[in-house]
Amino acid sequence: MKVCRRVNFNAAHRLYRPDWSDEKNNEVFGKCNNPNFHGHNYVMEVWVEGKVDSETGYVIDLKILKQIINDHIVNEFDHKNLNLDCEEFESLIPTAENIIAVSWKKLRNALDPKYRLKLKLWETENNIFEYSGE
Repeated sequence: MKVCRRVNFNAAHRLYRPDWSDEKNNEVFGKCNNPNFHGHNYVMEVWVEGKVDSETGYVIDLKILKQIINDHIVNEFDHKNLNLDCEEFESLIPTAENIIAVSWKKLRNALDPKYRLKLKLWETENNIFEYSGE
């Protein structure tokens, strides 16, 4: 059985490598290399898979899942500049791929290992990312 909790967070970022020239950063990252940063209204789905508990009828209590997501993702990333405010991205380019991988690791560490975990992240309505730890 799989259950899902969906959350939203807003964050700014800049895609660039400080060891590259401005020209190369512009060539690779284009508008996403704006030195004044740019932002997205991210949507994340957190899918948890496991057995239904015979006593509660839940795979996981969604109130508990909501709190875990808020503690480890929303409160950490919402209304933040990922490059400047989040230690995870001090040496990691905050691409959507890296955001979802970092988020997965944070949630994986917070959840009971009996659960399987998969995330989906919408950076825009057209750019969607999925990660399950592989």
